[in-house]
Amino acid sequence: MAALAWLLIPLMAAIGAGLWGSWANRTRKARSDGPELDGYARFREAMERSTSGT
Repeated sequence: MAALAWLLIPLMAAIGAGLWGSWANRTRKARSDGPELDGYARFREAMERSTSGT
């Protein structure tokens, strides 16, 4: 019976990790990459302007 109790500990940890992972990832689906991509596009344009002038 004690061995069964020791097997339940990793099982409960795996279930807890799965629940936490799904909870932590819930906001990533709703958020788009728009602002990050806009910032990257502005960065690329600024770098192209600074190197083309020399």
